[in-house]
Amino acid sequence: MGDMIFSSLTARKTALVLDQKDNVGVALADLAAGEACTVIDDNGREFELVVTENIPFGHKFALHDFGKDEGVIKYGEEIGRMKDSLPKGGWIHNHNMYCDRGMK
Repeated sequence: MGDMIFSSLTARKTALVLDQKDNVGVALADLAAGEACTVIDDNGREFELVVTENIPFGHKFALHDFGKDEGVIKYGEEIGRMKDSLPKGGWIHNHNMYCDRGMK
């Protein structure tokens, strides 16, 4: 049953928000720049978002415009900060974020 639900979600080009504090979505399928996806939050609510870059399966994208040095929240925790500003729908990965949490 679980595989059937996952197949249905990936066929629809969906993404998840894992915690209500998160400011990123996680792609459940490869997303192409300019493509709309359905984002499902941790309460089951859905909304549409257009990604501005190619987002590989399992990767993060911005749910709002990010400023330089703004915290990236996933799983309800800050996992890093943005090196530069990034528009809503942009790809967030190690090429444009940093983590100094363990260095302080």
